[in-house]
Amino acid sequence: MASSSSWTPKQNKLFENALAIYDQDTPDRWQKLARAVGDKTVEEVKLHYEILLEDIKQIESGNVPLPPYVNKPRGSKGYNHMDNEQRMRNLRL
Repeated sequence: MASSSSWTPKQNKLFENALAIYDQDTPDRWQKLARAVGDKTVEEVKLHYEILLEDIKQIESGNVPLPPYVNKPRGSKGYNHMDNEQRMRNLRL
C-alpha cells in the first residue's frame, strides 16, 4: 500500500472519526484506524496520534495562542472552539 508522510484534510477527518469509534480498548485498534484512513500504515497512524496528543498538550498548556475568531458568541456563525476542544479531549481515549 502506498503511503506518504503528509495528511490531507480528508484523511485527518477520517482519522478523527475513526478515533471516536475505536477507543483504546478496541482489539486491533491501530490496524482499524489505518484501514479507516486508507493509504496510511499502522506506524504512520501511531505517529500521527502521538503528534495529535502533543498538539493537544501545547494548546491546553497555553503555548499556542487562540485565534481571534474563538471569542465569537455562542450561536454565531463561524468556528465553535468549545465543541472542538471537547472533541479533542475525547480523542485521548
